[in-house]
Amino acid sequence: MLQDKDRIFTNIFGWQGYGLEDARKRGDWDGTAAILARGRDAIIDEMKTSNMRGRGGAGFPTGMKWSFMPKNSDKPHYLVINADEGEPGTCKDRDILRHEPHKLLEGALIAAFAMGAHAAYIYVRGEFAREIKHLQAAVDQAYEAGLLGKNACGSGFDFDLYVHAGAGAYIVGEETAMIESLEGKKGQPRNKPPFPAMAGLYSCPTTVNNVETLASVPTIMRRGGAWFAGFGRPKNNGTKLFCISGHVNNPCNVEEEMGIPLRELIDKHAGGVRGGWDNLMCVIPGGSSTPLIPANECADALMDFDGLRDLKSALGTAGVIVMDKSTDIIKAITRLSKFYMHESCGQCTPCREGTGWMWRLMERLNAGNARFEEIDMLIDVSKQIEGHTICAHGDASAWPIQGLVRNYRPLIEDRIRAYAGILQAAE
Repeated sequence: MLQDKDRIFTNIFGWQGYGLEDARKRGDWDGTAAILARGRDAIIDEMKTSNMRGRGGAGFPTGMKWSFMPKNSDKPHYLVINADEGEPGTCKDRDILRHEPHKLLEGALIAAFAMGAHAAYIYVRGEFAREIKHLQAAVDQAYEAGLLGKNACGSGFDFDLYVHAGAGAYIVGEETAMIESLEGKKGQPRNKPPFPAMAGLYSCPTTVNNVETLASVPTIMRRGGAWFAGFGRPKNNGTKLFCISGHVNNPCNVEEEMGIPLRELIDKHAGGVRGGWDNLMCVIPGGSSTPLIPANECADALMDFDGLRDLKSALGTAGVIVMDKSTDIIKAITRLSKFYMHESCGQCTPCREGTGWMWRLMERLNAGNARFEEIDMLIDVSKQIEGHTICAHGDASAWPIQGLVRNYRPLIEDRIRAYAGILQAAE
């Protein structure tokens, strides 16, 4: 269990103020100019030493991502910060924006300096009204204190930061769709290559990072990459914010060490499963797009990238959705199918047509009004969508259904039999 002295996010519950004065009491903006004075290469090397992988879901090594930005370019460099957080079951970034915005701003400055970006855009989900208010207030405070803008923190580096409110589209959580939206276009993912590091915002070198990723950077730079790498398992290092919701006694956001067992996470921080551990049905471990884990695999599941991959699921955003035995799991996954159908941008045929097809069949399976062979047909269609689209939205729509059929096929078949029995009795 992570000790308080090792927590990066010390105000995630909002017990203290979010403003600059309170942030400085917590250690934010302490010696930032000295961190920048180490130089671009030293900062990137420190992030590589930390072995930090992006906290937005994909888990790409942060230091390596930063190193992809060209050292010399005739075009300006940009940093885009993904604060859209549209993944159902995920609410970590909004608490950072609401309670610890200065950690994000300082992290953005350090990251931008390391990549030679003199401007950054924070793309915030439009529904986050209070978060946007707190974030903009923190930006204004930082400018007034000389921490942002010309000669930021007295470092000699000029850095401007802008807050941009989105319109609530899930698809702009994908980095190239976010860039398109920032440019005033329809939020649809781009084909890659070229990757954003070569041609991103306004066709200039761009890096897109998640809120939690950047907000962790200042503490890593102060305490050292080796300190951060000391938590968790190899390739799964550091601390992580977990969002625990659903059928638990105390839903919460909590920072813990990567690789913590799922049962320990739920029992120690969320007050345990409602009705006791034996009442657990399944858990979606990484936000709604990740396949569910049945109860018999949950106790020993390790909450990191590799541990959940071994269980045919994923850490994703670490949005832990707990479902007890009162849950109609077929209905729950049907509801998610409708969400992914609704949020498809429509650019790729497999996703545009396939998500609607899967939802309509899931509605029939939920009612029992289907044939047994259609279960296999559903999986076959999900495989035709998965991996065949420009972005990962197709995968996100397929994985919840694949997890349901893999683990709860007998329930689906029982529902089909029950429906057939009702029809037969009516005759």
